[in-house]
Amino acid sequence: MSANNLHRDEAVRRSSLLDVGTTRVHLDFASAGTAEVFRSTAEIQFRCSEPGAETFLNLTAPTAHELVLNDVPLDVDAVFDGNRVTLANLAADNVLRVVAYCSYMRTGEGLHRFRDPVDDEIYLYSQFETFDAHRAYACFDQPDLKTVFSLSVTAPEHWQVVSNMAGEASPTTEGVRHWTFADTPRMSTYITAVVAGPYHSVFDNHPGRDGDIPLGLYCRRSLAQHLDHDELFTVTKQGFGFFEQAFDYPYPFGKYDQLFVPEFNAGAMENAGCVTFLEDYVFRARETRSLYERRAETVLHEMAHMWFGDLVTMRWWDDLWLNESFASYMAVFAQTEATRYSTAWATFCNVEKTWAYRQDQLPSTHPIAADIVDNEAVKVNFDGITYAKGASVLKQLVAWVGRPQFLAAMQAYFRRHAWSNTTLADLLTELAQASGRDLRAWSREWLQTAGVNTLRAQFSTENGRFSSFALTQEASAAHPTLRSHRVAIGLYDRTEAGLLRRSRVELDVVGASTQVPQLVGAAQPDLLLVNDDDLSYAKIRLDDRSLATARDAIGQLPDPLARSLVWAAAWDMTRDAEMAARDYVALVLGGVASETDVGLVQTLLRQTRLAIEAYADPAWRGDGLLALANAACDQLFAAGPGSDLQLIWIRTLTASAHRTDHVDLLRALLDGQRSVAGLTVDTELRWTLLTRLVALGVATEEEIEAEELRDSTSAGARHAVGARAARPDVAAKAAAWHALVDSNELPNAMQVATMLGFQQADQRDLLGAYVDPYFAAVGRIWAERTLDTAQTLVEGLYPALLASPETVAKTDAYLESAQPPPALRRLLVEGRAGVTRALAAQQRDAAAPRSDPPA
Repeated sequence: MSANNLHRDEAVRRSSLLDVGTTRVHLDFASAGTAEVFRSTAEIQFRCSEPGAETFLNLTAPTAHELVLNDVPLDVDAVFDGNRVTLANLAADNVLRVVAYCSYMRTGEGLHRFRDPVDDEIYLYSQFETFDAHRAYACFDQPDLKTVFSLSVTAPEHWQVVSNMAGEASPTTEGVRHWTFADTPRMSTYITAVVAGPYHSVFDNHPGRDGDIPLGLYCRRSLAQHLDHDELFTVTKQGFGFFEQAFDYPYPFGKYDQLFVPEFNAGAMENAGCVTFLEDYVFRARETRSLYERRAETVLHEMAHMWFGDLVTMRWWDDLWLNESFASYMAVFAQTEATRYSTAWATFCNVEKTWAYRQDQLPSTHPIAADIVDNEAVKVNFDGITYAKGASVLKQLVAWVGRPQFLAAMQAYFRRHAWSNTTLADLLTELAQASGRDLRAWSREWLQTAGVNTLRAQFSTENGRFSSFALTQEASAAHPTLRSHRVAIGLYDRTEAGLLRRSRVELDVVGASTQVPQLVGAAQPDLLLVNDDDLSYAKIRLDDRSLATARDAIGQLPDPLARSLVWAAAWDMTRDAEMAARDYVALVLGGVASETDVGLVQTLLRQTRLAIEAYADPAWRGDGLLALANAACDQLFAAGPGSDLQLIWIRTLTASAHRTDHVDLLRALLDGQRSVAGLTVDTELRWTLLTRLVALGVATEEEIEAEELRDSTSAGARHAVGARAARPDVAAKAAAWHALVDSNELPNAMQVATMLGFQQADQRDLLGAYVDPYFAAVGRIWAERTLDTAQTLVEGLYPALLASPETVAKTDAYLESAQPPPALRRLLVEGRAGVTRALAAQQRDAAAPRSDPPA
């Protein structure tokens, strides 16, 4: 059997040979409730530029029943190997008919099948990016062989079936209906889609530029009561209004359906006109405003893809950033301009850019415009570079060339390349013409090199005023490029009205050191903020006086973006072992109570716990967790009843509780023996409390069973397996390990829940027994599991919690002896880098001055 992979050189050759016309597909789901396979029929019309040539078709299926090329039956056993069909002696014009029996999947790839435990109904959805359309139908599965997709489906009579275009169902015959969908425009296989099952649906319309756009929202019936369709339709309509005006190009796919589907591997997928979302975005319990903001960002990100990615598609995965970076940037742009989330750039600074900086410091970092040799490589490239760094660089590009010029370039890009495939050069051409700037040097610096620069202020003072001032720029030895940055420097003073910006200087930073004569003679401020307004993509450092001001008065900064920059700088310094973890913890616990941005509070508390668990001296971890738990307990009772902050603080207390009084409080809240004004202990919070009590060894298997009976949903089942894996005993860890590594029975969502339960930071003594088994199993996992599943297991089971020189040595030994494939090597090297970073930070923290432990 050939590997289920596609190399770039193979794709280039096949693309030079073929021009695909129409792909007609019929899928038969009539027996979806009982059968393990479904009948898939594909008829593909295509031209070949070299008659007589040979190529191949992609099809991953247990059985190919019929293969007919130009009316000549092919010997299935001779030409089909389980992943590919060899096609020889092609004509100039070809018609290929393939009948296969394809597998329903439980991995979130291909055509995923889910059975709802609430009503025993079957739900199906497709997930084809990057290389899984051929798990559902035979096709030439690469982005630049676009085709007109013509779909029909047979399904049980009570099902809804949704695809890229509008469909019609025939009258019921023998318990089934036949659905026929309009032909699509020319599009890539990975954005074709089919979703089927007894989905609950709600409809609306948006008055688009070319007429009404029919809107649909779908979720499982058992989630229907939680679908907040008014809010979702509002964001959707705001997005369409913004994008159609900004791009000066009408929405290109007729109708627009958004479907919340079970056991989804990602946040969402931009199938043209048929966008699928992780159904966790249908909130079945109270959530904070920040999570609604993140959902809105995801909705707008996928909508932006209708233009970036679906209308105009990258030629090959080297230019994946042309899809993801632009969608990420435009989503936040739309949030700030068109929705109630007007401070989304502060969230972007604190979430996306932090992700990008972290990714850009890994040994596996890569240029935004990456070198992708095959589909295994692209799977691990859906990362903080492709999404967040790319979006950050676009943000600074817009500041440089101007917003009107940037949008004019995008408008020209869509008009020129609609329904086709592009490369970086095509985009730069439009940007250069619209802006009048030569962008080749910018592209070399920002798109074609890897690594992140660090900016620091170097100054001297006399009598409280700057006598010299320069900005210095650093780069790592592995990625030494010093880039050109447009940055602002903000000078903030403490006043009765708060920590206010006195003045701001904007300049270009070039090379290792840039003098700033504008600041010579200026009074030294209380807070000196490099990269004020977040104009550039660079890490920044706070001088000692600014750090002291932040520690005492960060809550007095009125601008959430400025606060985000200060918090992010402190976090970077902690991760880079320039600031002791305990000092970061003290900074956060001293200032977070005055922070008004709920999303920022969530991020800070998550980072604080990570600082304690990963970056602090192990001997201080207990003190750090107790300090966090004490603060959380105090703030839980101080927060406004029913507020987002109250919910955040109870979650933080639950995660950090160790001391008896804190644990007793969690138990009393779960049992209903104690209450906090305004706090509703709903289904999700009950599971959060119970799982922590289980992990601490003070709740039992019987309690897990009782809670699972109370919450007999798929979410309840996931919580239950996670809680069982969290039990602090040898048998529980062995059972979880067996389910994950030795068995392939768990569906994707259950695997993730089990791993999260298994990896408990306060159970390192139990986890140590699985370091050697991990390295013994990882090669087999990579070879035998599907790519998504293998990546999830390799990353999720890596012994990152056991940060030690021994873990590093065992990783090195495996890399040396096994010589793993490049994508697997990358994941292991990234895990190793996390351990070495943690060890350096722990050493820095151990050298910090001691303080009295918390009471």
